[in-house]
Amino acid sequence: MGSTSDPKAPVTGYPAVGPNGGAATATAAVAYPYPAPLPQAANSYSYYAPQPGHAAAPPVAPPPYYPPAYAAASTSALGPSNTPLPPPPPRRGHRLLRRRRRATLILWLVLRPRLPQFSVSSASVSSFNLSSSSQQLSADFDVTLTVRNPNKKMGVQYDGVRAAVVYGGETISETSLPPFYQSKGNVTTVHARLVAAGEYVGGDVTNGINSDRSHGNGAVRFQFRVLSWAVFNSGGWRTRRHVMRVYCEDVSIGFNNSTASLGSLLGRRSSARFIFE
Repeated sequence: MGSTSDPKAPVTGYPAVGPNGGAATATAAVAYPYPAPLPQAANSYSYYAPQPGHAAAPPVAPPPYYPPAYAAASTSALGPSNTPLPPPPPRRGHRLLRRRRRATLILWLVLRPRLPQFSVSSASVSSFNLSSSSQQLSADFDVTLTVRNPNKKMGVQYDGVRAAVVYGGETISETSLPPFYQSKGNVTTVHARLVAAGEYVGGDVTNGINSDRSHGNGAVRFQFRVLSWAVFNSGGWRTRRHVMRVYCEDVSIGFNNSTASLGSLLGRRSSARFIFE
């Protein structure tokens, strides 16, 4: 057994066994396996005083402060939060657009614009000639339209006006009409001349017209259509441009016989239906 001064004796933190089985005298190397703490400064703080020749440690920074809204935002990635985030401020452009739409809706409800009323008041055909062999049609159509504006607070401006004569869904002749304006409650008469000079038509059109002229009163049912831009206005306020489609479906032109070249409108004026876009 080695003595307590033996440098090879194990250091276990427990007193070494003496020669007679008793406890040996404790030494600093055996009783304190860890180095002794540095001496504490003569002050009231719990941290160690700086060592000579070393700079003092910087003060500990306080923890960051987060307002409630941003604190909720910082923890939202970790899980749901009961504190809602503040909404973003509304954009100025969106507010102006909403105000304009609201003002337009109010004016629309106050003025209550109504659609114009179209009707074919007179129609005649001259120089009518249809060749069954070549399927070519020649005719001179003279049509008078009556347009009534039923609005008592609004006028209507018509631009890009187009008119057409149709049979069986096939256009026979079309033309452009001058733009015009209707004041409040105004009734306007519009004349349209449509000429077909040797226009090729399909076999269904040729057979249909020949069949109509050879039966009954020889009436041929044409259709008259109008396409136009329409803008309603009242004072300094006006609507956007709308597409106006007018369909006069039953414009019956009577011929005395199957070879007559002259024809005129049968019955009363033909009213029209609207598609307003």
